Amino acid sequence: MPGITIVGSGRHVPGRPIKNDELARVMDTSDEWIKPRSGIEQRHYVAEGEGVSDLAVIAAEKAIERARIDKREIDYVIFATMTPEHAFPGSGALLGAKLGIPGVPALDIRQQCAAMPFGMQLADGLVASGAAKTILLVGAEAHAGFMPYAWDALLGDTKPTAEEYEFATKHRGIAVLFGDGAGALVLRKSDRPGHGFIGAVNHSDGRAADQIWVPGGMFTRRHYWDASIDSHIPTMKGKDLFKSAVTLLPKVVHEVCDKHDVKLADIDWFVAHQANDRINGSVRQALGIAPEKVPSNIARYGNTSAGTIPILVDEMMRDGRLEPGQLVCFLALGAGLNWGSVLMRI
Repeated sequence: MPGITIVGSGRHVPGRPIKNDELARVMDTSDEWIKPRSGIEQRHYVAEGEGVSDLAVIAAEKAIERARIDKREIDYVIFATMTPEHAFPGSGALLGAKLGIPGVPALDIRQQCAAMPFGMQLADGLVASGAAKTILLVGAEAHAGFMPYAWDALLGDTKPTAEEYEFATKHRGIAVLFGDGAGALVLRKSDRPGHGFIGAVNHSDGRAADQIWVPGGMFTRRHYWDASIDSHIPTMKGKDLFKSAVTLLPKVVHEVCDKHDVKLADIDWFVAHQANDRINGSVRQALGIAPEKVPSNIARYGNTSAGTIPILVDEMMRDGRLEPGQLVCFLALGAGLNWGSVLMRI
């Protein structure tokens, strides 16, 4: 039976791009330091008071328009973010209200950078069970709240204090990687036999949680705000995380292909999470895939976590690279650790 397919896509990034060299205003870094390590040239950040549901509603409206449907046809929302506006409620309900579809069930998921393989599998299950017909799957992040910058200095004409500069430099290894943005996909059951969602393989392993995490436990203290500011900035064991990604991602791609009797050579696109160009290059080499089959846009956006895959899908659909009938492999690894891969014939 046909599985879900993508009938519409949209993306939104806030504000103007912040170039690598601009970050040198607030910490010891440069384009020469950032780009060779990650492939990133610029990123976008939300404005003060702007949240992920604000980004998501713009991306969602574009996806709905692209799908040529009425927004009232959406009967389920899956919202993936690790940077929600609030501890509760989740951002999915806020998005539904802002879209003007109150009452539609909204599910928030927390697989971080690996959200899309999990979200796609969940969406296909909801449609296959009859619980939904038209699903809005959104990945959106507002990482700015994590960033250690002196914002007035980065965005204005002031200079950071020596303490502010030192603090930001301390966390530069992770701060330079992230950007803000949202991507949205409208998903429906394909009307073509043999098309749509083919299958997924997803994994989680909390033993490696500290490879990339926010150490400050929100509800492990009597007063969750009573902690040092350092404990609420993401930390990363870069070498360990790199090793995990380049080991686990090729394995999970082989798993899903073997499970569904698909050859790597038959896949048109490998749409990977945009965490780091060096990681994706190593994964590509391990799989023996041609470079032209692994698209990248990390240079323009940085790592938008749950947003990277739907943002890239939207670019590919709008510029004509992603065409009906093509076989696509989605793959991603993120904090948790969570990782997975999906096969879908568009």
